[in-house]
Amino acid sequence: MSFSFLRTRMRASFGFLALALGILLCPVAALAELAADPIVVNVDQAKLVKLPGRISTLVVGNPLIADVTLQNGGIVVVTGKGYGATNFIAMDRAGEILMDRIIQVEGPTDQVVTIYRGVERESYSCMPICQRRVTLGDGENYFKAAIDQAGALSSQAASSAAAAGKSAN
Repeated sequence: MSFSFLRTRMRASFGFLALALGILLCPVAALAELAADPIVVNVDQAKLVKLPGRISTLVVGNPLIADVTLQNGGIVVVTGKGYGATNFIAMDRAGEILMDRIIQVEGPTDQVVTIYRGVERESYSCMPICQRRVTLGDGENYFKAAIDQAGALSSQAASSAAAAGKSAN
């Protein structure tokens, strides 16, 4: 075997190895890009995200962590529902994946005071006066009492608005 034949064979082997390595690392590069720009939203808050206009379907990995709603013009409303991370996939009418993004839901940013009574937890929003705040992880009795009060208030407001609408007609 001649020296030039060996050199050509080594170059071919190196080229093949580089191609194989590139194919293997391509998904890793895509995942790195995906992880590089997560959508960060706080629990109980919403964020608007502009996506390509041809999206027709959204799939959410874990709807207990985040909710994603498509609006006109490619605007997506991302609402944090629970702590943690999930993803959403945006597809066009043909089923082509246009985007796969991570959603990171974090804790509240307002001034929250947490009180522990044994193992039971209560949360208060202190802006500027401390008042009950329903937060994931609060004790069951505290959580239920606050939700029941909020529900009763909402029902009363809806009843008043309906009564005001009837009297105006």
